[in-house]
Amino acid sequence: MTDSPGAVPSLMILVAGPYRSGTDGEPARIAANVEAMTRTSLALYRRGHLPVMGEWFALPLIEQARSQGDPGDPDAEIFHPVAERALARCDAVLRIGGPSEGADRMVATAQRLGKTVYTSLEAVP
Repeated sequence: MTDSPGAVPSLMILVAGPYRSGTDGEPARIAANVEAMTRTSLALYRRGHLPVMGEWFALPLIEQARSQGDPGDPDAEIFHPVAERALARCDAVLRIGGPSEGADRMVATAQRLGKTVYTSLEAVP
């Protein structure tokens, strides 16, 4: 929360954007998508909010599951489900970037949970 009377309260906001979408699996393009979400997260932080990215939670867990040789598909088991769990604790979601089934899934989840959905950084108080 902010200390100033009448100030906008600090929100925890999930940043949802393309991760693999539009990359053809190319690591440099995936990294560019993550960088765009991270850049937006920093802007949210500097505006007084607490940004959250599902990738911050999911990617280390997926890497660990793979290193342990866990059976199944760690991406399917972890990637979107962990973001949805994080979103359940957030106040809002900020949808950025181009087409993405996963980011659209986060928006739909936010709407189902009654969370605020922002579609631009400028719209965030």
